[in-house]
Amino acid sequence: MGHGAGAAGPSDLAAPSADPGVRWLLGLDEPSVRYWVLTDLLDYPAGAPEVRAAGAAIASGPRVTALFSGQEPDGGFGCHPYRKWTGAHWRLVALAELGLPEGDPRARAAADQVLRWLDGRPERRTGKRVRGLARMCASQEGNAVGACSRLGFAGDPRVARLAEHLLEWQWPDGGWNCDKRPEARHSSFYESLATAWGLAEYARATGSREAAAGARRTAEFFLRHRLFRSERTGEVINPHWVRLHWPLYFHYDVLQALRLLALLDCLHDPRADEALSVVAGKRRADGTWRAEGYYWRPPGKEGHRVEVVDWGRRGPNPWLTLNALRVLKRARRWPPGGATSTRPACWRPARN
Repeated sequence: MGHGAGAAGPSDLAAPSADPGVRWLLGLDEPSVRYWVLTDLLDYPAGAPEVRAAGAAIASGPRVTALFSGQEPDGGFGCHPYRKWTGAHWRLVALAELGLPEGDPRARAAADQVLRWLDGRPERRTGKRVRGLARMCASQEGNAVGACSRLGFAGDPRVARLAEHLLEWQWPDGGWNCDKRPEARHSSFYESLATAWGLAEYARATGSREAAAGARRTAEFFLRHRLFRSERTGEVINPHWVRLHWPLYFHYDVLQALRLLALLDCLHDPRADEALSVVAGKRRADGTWRAEGYYWRPPGKEGHRVEVVDWGRRGPNPWLTLNALRVLKRARRWPPGGATSTRPACWRPARN
């Protein structure tokens, strides 16, 4: 999630570039981090030499290389696209996050495997319905649609079909849920986050108004809960949601939800203010953010949840620091002294 080089040039950016967190990020040996800092935080134009150099280095960077390791002749990673820690599904999402340039043939091969898997299951065309609601693990489709849209494959007809299915399966409250119990009538935060991201990225890549409206219905669902509170009692729904993690996989936390709102231009809604304050309040004195929990184990370990990439478990976390600054910038909370937004709330359902 998160895009956008602006029109400003390096000479306009003395305050952001002096930020200690930005200086730390730019000092890392990770081309994708440098690329996103230059474009999303410092607003370098796409044609700037520094941006072109960082973007060109992403495809051969250490993490992209690790994600492509183990690729089989048919283009798959491992024996199944949804082996949680070694399959193509999560690697494709990670490649999109890293900013792999569009059209990479290795990513095309991985995307093809994931799309064959998801598009070839008959039950996914209609959805498993209980009491009129589709009970589907829609985040799998959402991740595929989002990653394919980011990597340049939104024009694949299978991506379009998956996006259509997501809209057909969306619940009246704006989210999705795979809970088969008839009494389940409330969408799942976990199932809805990646799904809405997929629709938002597809809308961005194709201009689909239907996909954009679907993603904004989910944004409204999250905003009604202030991203982490019970709509009924106001209590924190899950304490893990206000702790920061990277990667998040199929889990939920406020920073990733704020990234979705940023993509949909919804961060100016006052119902996002508390979540933004939660994230801002976790910044350390050195200008960085650290992970407060992990859903993965480092490469080389044995057992479950072993990753193929080391995303950082000690000290400041580059991806959390980058993403926190991204959302705070879009919300006009960073850099200090920035303009205060007077924009209206994100979106309200149209009245019939």
